[in-house]
Amino acid sequence: MFKLVLNGLKDNKIRTRILFTLLIMAVFRLGVHITVPGVNAAALSDLENLPFLNMLNLVSGGAMQSFSIFAMGVSPYITASIVIQLLQMDIVPKFVEWAKQGEVGRKKLNQATRWLTLVLAFIQSVGITAGFNQYAAMATTKGVKLVESPSPKTFIIIGLILTAGTMFVTWMGEMITEKGIGNGVSMIIFAGIVANMPNAVKNLIDETLVNGTASQHAINAVLLVLLVIAVIAVVTIVTWFQQAERKIPIQYTKRPTGAPTSSYLPLKVNAAGVIPVIFASSFIATPNAILQFMSASHKSDGWFQVLSQVFNYNTWPGALLYTVLIVAFTFFYAFVQVNPEKMAENLQKQGSYIPGVRPGKDTENWVSALLMRLSTVGSIFLGVVALLPIAASIFIGESVSSIKGLGLGGTSLLIIVGVAIEFTKQLHGLLLKKQYIGFTD
Repeated sequence: MFKLVLNGLKDNKIRTRILFTLLIMAVFRLGVHITVPGVNAAALSDLENLPFLNMLNLVSGGAMQSFSIFAMGVSPYITASIVIQLLQMDIVPKFVEWAKQGEVGRKKLNQATRWLTLVLAFIQSVGITAGFNQYAAMATTKGVKLVESPSPKTFIIIGLILTAGTMFVTWMGEMITEKGIGNGVSMIIFAGIVANMPNAVKNLIDETLVNGTASQHAINAVLLVLLVIAVIAVVTIVTWFQQAERKIPIQYTKRPTGAPTSSYLPLKVNAAGVIPVIFASSFIATPNAILQFMSASHKSDGWFQVLSQVFNYNTWPGALLYTVLIVAFTFFYAFVQVNPEKMAENLQKQGSYIPGVRPGKDTENWVSALLMRLSTVGSIFLGVVALLPIAASIFIGESVSSIKGLGLGGTSLLIIVGVAIEFTKQLHGLLLKKQYIGFTD
């Protein structure tokens, strides 16, 4: 990978793309440290174990913890993307029509996603600000509020600031996709995760090897070594699995003389990527946030305690629900990404077919069945990787409390590996394109 990056830096156009990506990520990291006016970000320090806050902190690249102008991050954009993709599944005829129009339709759908992002960003910004303000006052011993002078006007102004920040972050992500290298939204999340890693490692080392007694140090040192070994093993497995693919043989009925008459169509085992994990995190964390805001008046109620267990992925019921949601979203998003109907149609238009399978509906059914089998393996893989850190934190308990913040560790790991692989592939593709252009010239 380092050799690939060095080769890319030697080319002027590729170097410009890399530097542009780094510049955008630097601007994002700068905005993460600009706190919204009239807000006391220190009030969130006692809410570090709140799952919804951890999820928002992940998708905002750490901006939520400091309640900066980028605090909402790309969370509203992710939600809007989910809604628009669901509406394309024969729910809204206009969206179904746009989905079949190629590049023109894709631009219309992207525009609809932006408008929906704008609306959701404002609603979520006002709601989350008011909710965290109330919850922080209840959770902290001194009754510290998030908003110094709470009023409807203040909440609206803060909502507008956070909405503007979300739209700017979304625009930066689109610029990375268009003029940089990699998927812009994923790169934004990736930048936040990587930036927070040194501090997380420092805290883990301090708690395991610095604080406590000598006997505790010995036990914690063993746990730390085992943790490092486990992380290396999981990263290796995830990297291998993310690149695993099924090669579908393709035969061509009409080919120019001298051109190959057969080829293959690569279909990833995990066609959905890390999107199902992010979707599942959003869906399980939102009810948890609502419950936390209702805790003042319903904390002792039986239904409240049951739901608090179910919608908290740091408990076994919540972890199991989290895994089920990942599995469900994996199947859904895999079919959105591949679309067997469109694949069968494109193969027929190109005069190609899968050996032993009739073109048209039979091809669509064959690809659907294959995608179901691959998604089964992919969903189990994503569920296990996302569940491992949660299970580890539950089993370890209070022996190493800093590890208990690893609820989204599996998500972070999948994002880091996935973005690194995507970056490498795109960089490799640009270098190959340069070679072909040089050859044709």
